[in-house]
Amino acid sequence: METYILEWLSLLLRWSHFVVGIAWIGSSFYFVWLDTNLNQPPKDPESDRVAGDLWSVHGGGFYHSQKYLVSPAKLPEPLHWFKWEAYTTWLTGFALLVVTYYWNAQTYLVDASVRELTPTAAVLISIALLILGWVVYDALCRLPLKGATFTFVGVSVLAAAALGLSQLFSGRGMYMQLGAMLGTIMAANVAMVIIPGQRKMVDAMERGETPDPEPGLKAKQRSLHNNYFTLPVLFVMISSHYPMTYGHQGAWLILITLFLVGGAVRHYFNLRNQGRNVLAIPVFALAALLALAGLIAPRPRTVSGTVIGSADMATIQTIVALRCQSCHSANPTHPTAPVAPNGVMLDTPDQIHQWADQIYQQTVETRVMPLANLTAITEEERTTIAVWYQNRD
Repeated sequence: METYILEWLSLLLRWSHFVVGIAWIGSSFYFVWLDTNLNQPPKDPESDRVAGDLWSVHGGGFYHSQKYLVSPAKLPEPLHWFKWEAYTTWLTGFALLVVTYYWNAQTYLVDASVRELTPTAAVLISIALLILGWVVYDALCRLPLKGATFTFVGVSVLAAAALGLSQLFSGRGMYMQLGAMLGTIMAANVAMVIIPGQRKMVDAMERGETPDPEPGLKAKQRSLHNNYFTLPVLFVMISSHYPMTYGHQGAWLILITLFLVGGAVRHYFNLRNQGRNVLAIPVFALAALLALAGLIAPRPRTVSGTVIGSADMATIQTIVALRCQSCHSANPTHPTAPVAPNGVMLDTPDQIHQWADQIYQQTVETRVMPLANLTAITEEERTTIAVWYQNRD
């Protein structure tokens, strides 16, 4: 019953996380687009205060948007704030991290073949790194680094973090940890810089003062950073479905490459919003993805090592029963699997043949299965699976 309840919690939290995440990312994309298109000051009594003016049409209606250089002459009412999308995205994401990765840290976060860590130690390290990630990022933002220099330093720090995490956690856990760190930075940007900066400007207007533009400029910087983080974080959210990435021996480098591609794609759309269609960027992104796919593609390998028996179906059924069926069965017995993950059941020879490609890829090529090797599959058993796969009918 506990596992069943956790499954429902995971479902509801994941669904909620996607819903509020879409709202947050949607507003981020829209306001960056809006900001880059508000470039025609109107001719009206307040034109000396207005930085840009934009007319648009959507959903059968016309909309008129203006952006002020600092502030309007009078504080408008009501004034709409955009903050709860960010806060609820982080809260649901952290709750999902707890239910999935912290509650089952020995399965999803820890990999004994990487480092011996108790589940408690792994969880505490993970939480500490969420905080440390924000501290380091915030410190970088306060340095006199601009443009390409900031990007280079930021990517270098991110790559170092990915490499370090690969020495602590499983590949899947490392991906999720880095994504959670970026998500925490994004939410902290809203809570610690963007909203406080906006509040300072509003408070000044309420006192009858002209707001200092500096808090608004800092908020804009962090908002733009959040905009570039969105596609890398979205990849992490779906990455658990693709063991070819996190299961590879160069998983950390693959992740950074995909982060760069995501950032480049976001940059292309940001430039296009400004009227600059730099096609070289998506061409580069596609070429990078194709090159990455080629580099990490499985290669034919010569199988060596001890084989159990004759590596026939009867032997494979025995291995599968010992190492796989606790999860991948019509009646799973493992506490993390109330039902067979992804509907993959391996109870019969026909089912084993049906999923032969995935069995080979995930037990021999990427070695991500069994999860965290909780069922203690041996090297001889992996070799036997490889021989059977390469010689099956």
